[in-house]
Amino acid sequence: MSRGRDGAGPVTQATLALDRAGVAYLRHAYEHDPSAGSFGLEAARLLGLAPERVFKTLLVDTGAGLAVGIVPVDGRLDLKAVAGALGVKSVTMAQPAVAERSTGYVVGGISPVGQKRRLPTALDESAERFPTIFVSGGRRGFDVELAPGDLVRVTGAVTASIGRTR
Repeated sequence: MSRGRDGAGPVTQATLALDRAGVAYLRHAYEHDPSAGSFGLEAARLLGLAPERVFKTLLVDTGAGLAVGIVPVDGRLDLKAVAGALGVKSVTMAQPAVAERSTGYVVGGISPVGQKRRLPTALDESAERFPTIFVSGGRRGFDVELAPGDLVRVTGAVTASIGRTR
């Protein structure tokens, strides 16, 4: 894997942050369908990937600020588990408009990397089963592929069992 400059896809705050951090990643652009019911499942299907290898970025409100949970696109975020992983009493899902303002990205294109400010982050431990995983590259129709350990390093994430199957 190389640094992302040689692949197809846009330059985003996420790719700029990965480049600055010296992280090896690949770009994967695809034609996003605005009528898609699930951004993450659409990415998995169009990129020809198992959904458990593609991860979605969800923002939660801890009561003291926002935090990030990253889980496979075919699952859901366990709010109690992510609260425990982040060391807070409880969390609720952040409102989409609040998530967009905080991260600088639009829903469906929120990347865990390159947000306006670094937020406490938890990555589902299932990511560690794969040599690389896919997360939003900061735009709908654009994912980046990177090693889970690099995602942990660049976001400061903790890994924990925070995802649940549907």
